[in-house]
Amino acid sequence: MSLQNAVKTVFVQLTATLDNLQQQEYVQPSTSLSNNTIGQHVRHIIELFQCLELGYESGIVNYENRKRDITIETDKELAKSILLSLHPELEKENKELVLEANYDDNDTSPLRIATNYYREIAYNLEHTIHHMALIRVGLNELASISLPENFGVASSTVKFRNKCAQ
Repeated sequence: MSLQNAVKTVFVQLTATLDNLQQQEYVQPSTSLSNNTIGQHVRHIIELFQCLELGYESGIVNYENRKRDITIETDKELAKSILLSLHPELEKENKELVLEANYDDNDTSPLRIATNYYREIAYNLEHTIHHMALIRVGLNELASISLPENFGVASSTVKFRNKCAQ
C-alpha cells in the first residue's frame, strides 16, 4: 500500500465515523479530552495536511502557522468535505522541503530542518492516527456509535496484534 493510499484509508475511516456522529456531538466539549471537542481534533488533522500542501509549493513547511479555522471545528459537513478533498492532493512527486519550527519560547528565529514531502506525509499520517485515538476516547464519552476495530490504531500495532493472534 502506498503512503498516499494509507492516508486515504484513514481519511475515509474518519469521514465515515463523522457520518455517524451528530453535529452536536461533533462540537460538544469532552471532559476526557480536557474539554476539547471532536471537531477541534479533526480541524487539527486537516490543518496540518493543509500546511504541508501549502509548503509543497514554497518548499517550506511550518505547522505552527496553521489557520486554526473555527468553521472546520464547528461544521462537521465542511470538515468531511475537506477530508475527502485532501487525499487526492497528496499524489505529488516527492521533493526536498524545509521544516520550520520554533521550539524555544524565548527564541524568535525558527529552527530549519531538512525533510522531504513523503516524510512529512508519513509524519502527518502517524499524527492523524494519534488524534484518531484521542477522538476514540472522546467518542466513548460523547456518542454511542460503533467504530472500526482499528480506528486510531497504528498499522504497526495492528500487524503486531495479528502476529500475536496466530
